[in-house]
Amino acid sequence: MAGRYGDSLLILGISFASAWVCEGISWLLIYRTTSYKSLRSTIDRTSKKLESMKSNTPTVAATKKSKAKKMDRFETSLKESSRDLSFSKFKSGAVVAMVLVVVFGLLSSLFEGKPVAKLPFVPLNLVQALSHRGIPGDDPTDCSMVFLYTLCSLSIRSNLQKFLGFAPPRGAANAGMFPMPDTKAK
Repeated sequence: MAGRYGDSLLILGISFASAWVCEGISWLLIYRTTSYKSLRSTIDRTSKKLESMKSNTPTVAATKKSKAKKMDRFETSLKESSRDLSFSKFKSGAVVAMVLVVVFGLLSSLFEGKPVAKLPFVPLNLVQALSHRGIPGDDPTDCSMVFLYTLCSLSIRSNLQKFLGFAPPRGAANAGMFPMPDTKAK
């Protein structure tokens, strides 16, 4: 039982270290560049202007029309800047993916067929297929390395990006490469 805790902590540590390495690579290739900084400031400025325009309601019909045109221009600018920001992040995407594949391959070879944690509950069937993947036996509370590493990587990397200030800008959240369709009636 003590080995499982050690294995779990090792996977957690490796996940944390790989997240730091990936963010370091992203910083080298993306976050320190002037193009990224200018895109980010453009997105911040545009989203603030758009929010302030949405909060102020005009009373005259002519003012409403001009304000609607300005808002559409700002929304278009925000979408374009967010798209450009997403494309700029593709540079490091391949390198980060290779690092994660190497780490995942290393962990898979180390913990093949070995439960690394014990879940305090019996997961749903869909989750159980992931959490018990590659582990012999019928105990559904056994947790595989794949499941634990995936959970750790997803949570650690996103929180690390927020901590380091590399999370996407507020205005870019809804306007990425594949934005939600516009629900306004035209």
